[in-house]
Amino acid sequence: MTQTSDNVTWLTQEAYNKLKDELEYLSGPARTEIAAKIAAAREEGDLRENGGYHAAKEEQGKQELRVRQLTQLLQHAKVGEAPADDGVVEPGMVVTIAFDGDEDDTMTFLLASREYASGDIETYSPQSPLGTGVNGKKAGDDAEYELPNGKKAMVKILSAKPYTG
Repeated sequence: MTQTSDNVTWLTQEAYNKLKDELEYLSGPARTEIAAKIAAAREEGDLRENGGYHAAKEEQGKQELRVRQLTQLLQHAKVGEAPADDGVVEPGMVVTIAFDGDEDDTMTFLLASREYASGDIETYSPQSPLGTGVNGKKAGDDAEYELPNGKKAMVKILSAKPYTG
């Protein structure tokens, strides 16, 4: 799915197309919509006390930031295949871990860059402490990573399967 190293992000063709479609929408129809909102709010009068105008301008700023992020991401993207279903943890895999080896205390997440974050599954970056700890491990392996407070945590890799979206 994705693997970032030296500003290169590896994407499947499907992921690349999805992000390209989002960029095209934000650069075209979404820009027109937000410009219309701003124009309508501007016609309401005094801009200092016009909440609709300020909200629309803030929305425009967020939208333009996303356009810049997507543009940069896609400029540096390399399209490749999804990872092999070999049980090795790598970007693009759905990973199930057990904390401290306790198979009653588990978590399943997608190891991928944040562009894939969705409500469907929690996403951890390969550069995050947990992502760094589990990356390259196999099902059955133990992995250690550093918590924000500086302490170490142990997890056991229960499974790693390619993300199917």
